[in-house]
Amino acid sequence: MKPRSLLYTLFGDFVQFYGGEVWIGTLIKMMNHFGISESSVRGAILRLVQQDLIIGRKIGNKSYYSLTPKGKRNMDDGVKRVYTIRNHQWDGLWRVVTYSIPEEKRVLRNQVRKELSWTGFGLMSNSIWVSPNPLEKQVLTLMDTYDLKDYLIVFSSSQVITHTNEEILRTCWDLKEINKNYLTFIQQYESKLHDMQQAVWEDTISNEKCFYERTKIVHEYRKFLFLDPGFPLDLLPDDWHGIKARELFWNIHQLTSVKAVKYFESIMEYPPDKAGYVNREKAINPFSEIYHD
Repeated sequence: MKPRSLLYTLFGDFVQFYGGEVWIGTLIKMMNHFGISESSVRGAILRLVQQDLIIGRKIGNKSYYSLTPKGKRNMDDGVKRVYTIRNHQWDGLWRVVTYSIPEEKRVLRNQVRKELSWTGFGLMSNSIWVSPNPLEKQVLTLMDTYDLKDYLIVFSSSQVITHTNEEILRTCWDLKEINKNYLTFIQQYESKLHDMQQAVWEDTISNEKCFYERTKIVHEYRKFLFLDPGFPLDLLPDDWHGIKARELFWNIHQLTSVKAVKYFESIMEYPPDKAGYVNREKAINPFSEIYHD
């Protein structure tokens, strides 16, 4: 696990429900379960601070960290997509984004590409990105965030003259590879689900182990956010493994949630001025917050 990515998982899955600010010692202890050293944790935090994604403050001799507004926006978007049940039908519209950003602003151009890909757009051709999902609001937020009004245009179309919908999907996304990755995920966790059901029912699995297993599967499932844009049901192939993978993710998440949260609460150290803020119900079941597309 990469330290930066794991930090986002921990903030999104636990810390945000307990005041949003955490002692670095708690982060170090949590991340040590995944083989990440203290120096790696501190290095990742420093880089996130430099990128204006995390902010820290000192209270006495202890350092506490929380997400900046920019970092929180990124986390919220990721959390929503992980826990959203996608069952929407296609409205027949393609959202098309095109931009022309000058070479002297290539750093900005690269960032826009990353953001569009993360949001769920696929690259149709040079500087032309498309999506069958209703992502207008996200694009407008992107324009405001990076001041792109002079460089970027977004519009929608109900018809593409030169290509079929299936051809557009194949051009912009490697559906076979995404489906293969879902199948690998299923094969990895299907037998683990049965073992964990037995352990939870017999109460032979520790809170610490549940924390590890829940965090790990969230972290693994999050990777699909970079691969699968969440197509409408009527655009998916008949043998799509994403639906079964999501059910498996949900089952393991909920099996381990109560004990995982108990472990987190046992090591969580609040800043003195935020002690006691708890939203345990949402921490145990983030799905209750969401969001059925």
